[in-house]
Amino acid sequence: MISEELRKAREFEAAYEPLVPETERPLFHVTAGVGWLNDPNGFSVYGGEYHLFYQYHPYSTHWGPMHWGHLKTKDFLKWERLPVALAPDRDYDNGGCWSGGALELPDGRQLLMYTGRRTQEENGVEIAYQAQCLAVGDGRDYQKYEGNPVLTAEHLPGGASPYDFRDPKIWREPDGTYHAVTVTLMEDGGAVLLYASDDGFSWRFESVLARCRNEYGAMWECPDFFPLDGKQVLIVSPMEMRPMGLEFHTGYGTVCMIGRYDGAFSRESVRSLDYGLDFYAAQTLETLDGRRVMIAWMQNWATVACQPHGIRCFGEMTIPRELSIRDGLLIQNPVRELERYRVNPVIYRDILVTEEISLGGVRGRVLDMTVSVAPTSESGYRCFKIRVAKDGERETVVQYAPESGVITIDRSRCGAPYEMPHVRQFLARPQSGKLKLRFIMDRHSLELFVNDGEQAASLLLCAPESADVISFAADGGIVRMDVEKYGLEMP
Repeated sequence: MISEELRKAREFEAAYEPLVPETERPLFHVTAGVGWLNDPNGFSVYGGEYHLFYQYHPYSTHWGPMHWGHLKTKDFLKWERLPVALAPDRDYDNGGCWSGGALELPDGRQLLMYTGRRTQEENGVEIAYQAQCLAVGDGRDYQKYEGNPVLTAEHLPGGASPYDFRDPKIWREPDGTYHAVTVTLMEDGGAVLLYASDDGFSWRFESVLARCRNEYGAMWECPDFFPLDGKQVLIVSPMEMRPMGLEFHTGYGTVCMIGRYDGAFSRESVRSLDYGLDFYAAQTLETLDGRRVMIAWMQNWATVACQPHGIRCFGEMTIPRELSIRDGLLIQNPVRELERYRVNPVIYRDILVTEEISLGGVRGRVLDMTVSVAPTSESGYRCFKIRVAKDGERETVVQYAPESGVITIDRSRCGAPYEMPHVRQFLARPQSGKLKLRFIMDRHSLELFVNDGEQAASLLLCAPESADVISFAADGGIVRMDVEKYGLEMP
């Protein structure tokens, strides 16, 4: 039996989703059925398929009372849309069903763990409390647990805030026990808390796993904690970041900490997870064949009001990315399944570039293109530029300056009608002066992968799809360039 609120959301989605033109959607990136999408939730394996839930407000293209949208896939690229999974319909989540995780129980049911936001008036002021809640279902329909909420202020360590206590990521250990990480706000900034359970329903506090101590932002959000290649990785999305050189920028960020865990987490490195303009709230799963795959919200909280006029669907996810560790760095690359969707290869080798050129067959807005560049002499070159989504009036520029090692992304002429963050810079690690850039474009997005995934940078574009010219140029020298470009098609 579903609630009236959930029934209403499902009927609304079914009525209005068909009215969203396919041209408003990317080809293979996740979008909501209709309305608003933000954080990925419950990215998990269930019934031999991969399920993805997401923060969802079906009734408008702006953030509102949070529901959980729902999709599933077998290959991370072709998604089947399922009915809305959760709606705010209980006293303990009357302010929204916020972010969380999911897993498959031994009895074949799927367990969802989410943050219930409860609002109430106290002394004439509306106060919002946050607690962790459960729902159980069959991969389509879910019933909220009668014992909700299962983690409340009573389960918080001293000094933790009951008003900022959210975003559980849940998993099951090989020994059959369950664990979850959440975030909270403490006296010295954001912190990640570790909880444990024997059955997935009764939970206990274990430890404060990590603290930001006002170094990496204020409040942390959307934690994930997992083993990878002999290390332990902790991912968080901080609010109110302060800039640190070219590694971290002002505002909302994403941080990857690599270290070890033996009852306590010790950091060995702290770096940005994505160096672009639009990336937040990453979440991972372990695939059926043992890979660690990550997806994130491809948006920036500073730009969510900058929406095109008349749209009925706002927000999309990144392409799912395979993770590994190499030379102490988190490596990210598009899932290998993407190669099945490649068509019409165009390959150039040893092209010499000085002034701006375009190459026959190298254009488009839905593509997978790898560009490798190297200097032709010891004198090198001052700058190399790749312009995409170009039509004479609009363009987005990716620029590399070998002397400084800085990559600059500039979408200030991408066609955006609003003042918003347009430029981001970060340091690359070229090998013997050689740089490799992989571009994944899907209508109105660009994801850049540097040197076989050592760094990634995600951003959205506003230019119409007719702006599809790609050009290359070098200043102050000659560049030797290889280009391998594929179109991408959905069968």
